[in-house]
Amino acid sequence: MSAAMLTAGKAARPAAQVASSPFRLAMNRFCGRPAAVAGLAVIVLFFVVAALAPLLAPDDPTRTSWGLIRKAPSLAHWMGTDENGRDVLSRVIFGARASLLAGVISVTIAAGAGVPLGLLAGFAGGKVDALIGRLVDAMLACPFLILAIALAAFLGPSLQNAMIAIGVTAAPVFVRVSRGATLDAATNDYVEAARALGNPPWRVAVRHVLPNIVPPVMVQSTLAIATAIIAEASLSFLGLGQQPPAPSWGSMLNSAQRFLTQAPWLAVFPGLAIFMVVLSFNLVGDGLRDALDPRSK
Repeated sequence: MSAAMLTAGKAARPAAQVASSPFRLAMNRFCGRPAAVAGLAVIVLFFVVAALAPLLAPDDPTRTSWGLIRKAPSLAHWMGTDENGRDVLSRVIFGARASLLAGVISVTIAAGAGVPLGLLAGFAGGKVDALIGRLVDAMLACPFLILAIALAAFLGPSLQNAMIAIGVTAAPVFVRVSRGATLDAATNDYVEAARALGNPPWRVAVRHVLPNIVPPVMVQSTLAIATAIIAEASLSFLGLGQQPPAPSWGSMLNSAQRFLTQAPWLAVFPGLAIFMVVLSFNLVGDGLRDALDPRSK
């Protein structure tokens, strides 16, 4: 075999390894699911709209006009006006900030508290696992939304307290997911080899087990954001989330319930925004679950 052929073979192997890397394979599987890609595009669009809300909103979302009360959608107001003469489109655009912020921050709180506890429970086992498991079971015994409402009412009505309440309530699910993934990863040969080499338990857990529980946690985070957005809208609907006159999709639905027959657009547009965002996050979560599953084709 010539030197040129050897060189070409050596150059081809790294290229093949890059092309078949786990990340590249996962991206290819994800891009092969049109529904997940469409959901991701909608999510990106909503994040862009929320970030550029002051530039995109045609009017001040809190400014009232008694001459424009409950006006139907028109060229001047694409989504109509509400019971105080405020532009519904502007309020929907600014309301995206509250919903997306609540979804992301709540899930960050839940994952930040739940993943370390799940990793500790699965890796330590014994009494530690039993204690954390009983605590999680006690929290899961109460319905998610009921517990979130109770915590939000205890902390006080505000968007920040609603995010904390949702994050704490969602944490047990992350404990369960990370614990199960830890138990599965801890049985792998490389973990046993790391233990045999004398690595301390914390190092084995952080360096060898934690990276392998990231995929299921990512999937759960995406699905949990959708749940958190619904929970924030529910809390705002009940007056425990974003406080008026600041716009929120949930509080807009609360105000719209009194005018469903006279001004149905007050409920249609914020409800449609919630539907689209939640559906998109669920589609992305399903796509990620299939893409990160090594058994997927």
